[in-house]
Amino acid sequence: MLSHLEPTDIQIKEQRLYREMGLSDSEFELIQSIIGRLPNWTETGLFSVMWSEHCSYKNSKPVLRKFPVDGKHVLQGPGEGAGIVDIGDGQAVVFKIESHNHPSAIEPYQGAATGVGGIIRDVFSMGARPIALLNSLRFGELESERVKYLFEQVVAGIAGYGNCIGIPTVGGEVQFDASYEGNPLVNAMCVGLIDHKDIKKGQAHGIGNSVMYVGAKTGRDGIHGATFASEELTDASEEKRPAVQVGDPFMEKLLMEACLEVIQGCDALVGIQDMGAAGLTSSSAEMASKAGVGIEMNLDLVPQREKDMTAYEMMLSESQERMLLVVEKGREHEAAAYFEKWDLDAVTIGSVIEEKVLRLLHHGDVVAELPVDALAEDAPVYNKPSSEPAYYSEFQSEAPFVPALDSFKETLLQLLSQPTIASKEWVFSQYDYMVRTNTAVAPGSDAAVVRIRGTEKALAMTTDCNSRYLYLDPEVGGKIAVAEAARNLVCSGAKPLAVTDCLNFGNPEKPEIFWQLEKAADGMSAACRQLETPVIGGNVSLYNETNGVAVYPTPVIGMVGLIENLEHITTQQFKNAGDLIYLAGESKPEFGGSELQKMQTGRISGKAPELDLDVEWKRQAQLLEAIQKGLVESAHDVAEGGAAVALAECVMKGNVGASVVLEGDEAGVLFGESQSRFLITVKPEHAEQFEKVMSDAVQIGFVRQELGLAIDGPEGRELVKCSHEELEKAWRGAIPCLLTSKV
Repeated sequence: MLSHLEPTDIQIKEQRLYREMGLSDSEFELIQSIIGRLPNWTETGLFSVMWSEHCSYKNSKPVLRKFPVDGKHVLQGPGEGAGIVDIGDGQAVVFKIESHNHPSAIEPYQGAATGVGGIIRDVFSMGARPIALLNSLRFGELESERVKYLFEQVVAGIAGYGNCIGIPTVGGEVQFDASYEGNPLVNAMCVGLIDHKDIKKGQAHGIGNSVMYVGAKTGRDGIHGATFASEELTDASEEKRPAVQVGDPFMEKLLMEACLEVIQGCDALVGIQDMGAAGLTSSSAEMASKAGVGIEMNLDLVPQREKDMTAYEMMLSESQERMLLVVEKGREHEAAAYFEKWDLDAVTIGSVIEEKVLRLLHHGDVVAELPVDALAEDAPVYNKPSSEPAYYSEFQSEAPFVPALDSFKETLLQLLSQPTIASKEWVFSQYDYMVRTNTAVAPGSDAAVVRIRGTEKALAMTTDCNSRYLYLDPEVGGKIAVAEAARNLVCSGAKPLAVTDCLNFGNPEKPEIFWQLEKAADGMSAACRQLETPVIGGNVSLYNETNGVAVYPTPVIGMVGLIENLEHITTQQFKNAGDLIYLAGESKPEFGGSELQKMQTGRISGKAPELDLDVEWKRQAQLLEAIQKGLVESAHDVAEGGAAVALAECVMKGNVGASVVLEGDEAGVLFGESQSRFLITVKPEHAEQFEKVMSDAVQIGFVRQELGLAIDGPEGRELVKCSHEELEKAWRGAIPCLLTSKV
């Protein structure tokens, strides 16, 4: 029985009400041709969420096909809740990154918190125990009260959820730029561990088997969340506040433990999937479609926390902490017992059927009956027009930026106080990154490292992306994003394994934006092939625009690497007085998209730094070999702000000093952002052997007991001389100072 408030199928068509759900005229006509009739209100809603970009990838599928997805260690690539990579000894690492951008722009605390909750469910739905969380965040400049509010609340939401559930938040990155003023990016990554025997998939095999709903009750929060994520933000987006879900980390903790127990202990379990974007609709349609079957559900049986919910509301709700299971018929009580132990709802609401349809019953009526493949697999795919933006050719022909530098010392201190470079301790001090006591390298180094309990192995993990480079040149910037993530892992002593990515871009219906997406994917794919890091899953977040203005193209790279022996764990801080400091890689005056260019001009332009993937691959392999041979005391990649900033970070975190001599173009060698460079320290007795392994590393100085940083040019010319206090004040105090200052 349809609610008297719901429009009829004729009204939906004649008044074009489907447009309000995000469906186009041609898509509505396609739906009619697929089902041979007009869809009713509930059916229109099901198609609208499943055919949204967030669920169907209808605009990005042609681009995603570019990525390498196979590798000798890949056990599960894209298509399931999370990707899986073999790490030996019958174990595997499971990981994925996803976005929660639009909800975080409207309701930052809950938007960020439920983003964390959703990615955790993606990982434990595969059968893995989550062991670590990371994030990648983008905000406007820390100058307006609105941006400060978003920043503070997003960090609080991430901390609140992760800390309560007892999973350490061990790493991430935060960058600030005016392009994110109205549309922050909140990307959450989860890493889990699994034994091969426990791997589960979200598939509904077995005609007659039961479909079980477990976890929290369904409410009206998050309705049309997938659609909301697939449209631009405008001044009216505040009205979308009801679309933001509300999370309960304590409920999630119970659900996680119950699901892991049922996966490991109940052989009656056939399949399991998180009710994420599009809730009950996506989980049921996708599980059925992947298995080549159908599902029938009686919505009267769905646990509800609000009265008189319609079929439309129940199917489109994105209430959190819910899972859908398929269990062998007659053994439902076995699965339910695991959830009853944790005081959770576990209700049989339907069954697997041979007919490949999603059939919904409500109050005794069939309120929806649609082909599952049409919902899940056969959404329209668009090859969007692509055109090179005018700014790109202008930047390519622009004369190189030459910074005005009156004082190298003052320039360094100013760079250290830029929010993108400055210490993120204000952020990660709010996270419990030591819970479960396996964190070997906490936030603040190149990558986080988590021990694998009971073994001599560890996992290194990072998130990375310099969106300024991508704006200047998406293809080169895409290569750099992958390469820098890999650098972070190698500097920690890990061999990079695989990538999960979160493609944050503007409106793909604009040819210039789609060009950015295509070119970025080309660059990322080339780097992934060269560095042998296949893409095993991820997320596409398009329509990141506010009132027609897009964010910088920001394809965040989440990467995990394997450390074969705990003795190989390496950090960035300088360790011992007397250690020799080496710089590997050529330093050139490359300032396009650099922190220095932005600081001095307020904008970026020109060419992105060059990257030679062959050189990158060779240098990473040499550094990893040197680390594994025990020749390296510390390693740090040279990134934003150049070598001077990298040196300052190493001495501050090591609480030691350094004396260095740099030769070449002074501005370029100090602050240029040339790629494929590493700062490395080595004990004197290992110098000869180290130089044989890393043939292009040049000794530039030594670590000293006296605190501070001294950088000279040729013939003893003083370039920079900073005390420890000066460095610390600029670097550590910047973000707290900006947050407390009044606009």
